[in-house]
Amino acid sequence: MTLLITAVAVGGGLWLWDYYMNEPWTRDGRVRADIVQVSPDVSGLVTDVRIADNQSVRKGDLLFVVDPGRYRLAVKQAEANLDSTKAEQSYRDAEAHRYEQLGNNVVSTAQRQEVMSALAKAMAATRQAEAALDLARFNLERTEVKATVDGYVTNLQLKAGNYVAAGQAVVALIDRHSFYVMGYFEETKLPRIHVGAPVSVRIMGSAAELRGHVDSITRAIVDRDRAEGTGLVANVNPTFNWVRLAQRIPVRIALDDVPDPFQLVAGRTATVTVVGAPDRSPKVAALPGRPDAR
Repeated sequence: MTLLITAVAVGGGLWLWDYYMNEPWTRDGRVRADIVQVSPDVSGLVTDVRIADNQSVRKGDLLFVVDPGRYRLAVKQAEANLDSTKAEQSYRDAEAHRYEQLGNNVVSTAQRQEVMSALAKAMAATRQAEAALDLARFNLERTEVKATVDGYVTNLQLKAGNYVAAGQAVVALIDRHSFYVMGYFEETKLPRIHVGAPVSVRIMGSAAELRGHVDSITRAIVDRDRAEGTGLVANVNPTFNWVRLAQRIPVRIALDDVPDPFQLVAGRTATVTVVGAPDRSPKVAALPGRPDAR
């Protein structure tokens, strides 16, 4: 009986050691998603905000409107400039046609060249005015800022009357099709993690279990013990610890199927467990240069 109890205790201890030290699972997981920083392409006052905080939007939905008044005036000015250049081009074209009807004993070659040069300049000015009109119409169209992806508006601070500058991000849009889980595994568990392996994900505070697979494993993390020294020589801090903690390696988990009622929130904590062998289907491509590359 003593030997049996001792054997069970030793076996249980070895199993627990392997489970906590080598089995590929971690409670240090985070739900993440791609965040689109929406910014206007033109500057001006915001006259209308069509969205609310945490609202669901679809690609192409109107988010907010920049005051279009000055851009309408720019379009009218560009149209007037185009009419002026067209009139000048028409006059120069008629003048060049008249000079062609005259003989060489009436007008000189220099005069003919001068008239043709004026016509070419008028044609170039017309093309320039057409491009300016297209740009003015383009800017007027861009006063309506629309969603570029399906997603959710978050942390909305934009209000009507705010002044926004071109290229300044004013709305954060969470891409609803980009949710994934990032698991931070200890480096001692990496030998049992492979690209394509099925994964079980449990979000903290929810009993639902999500299924996914290992999408990729990061290839670099920051080395905090190393800094740049003088003379381009590495400055490595000496380590006096008897126990060295395992580094955390980010592993990206792609979600295979998410139930509709399940509310994914970027930043939530998750427990990630690699539950089986990697998927060897052709869709999983090996890295170039590896022995298993096909």
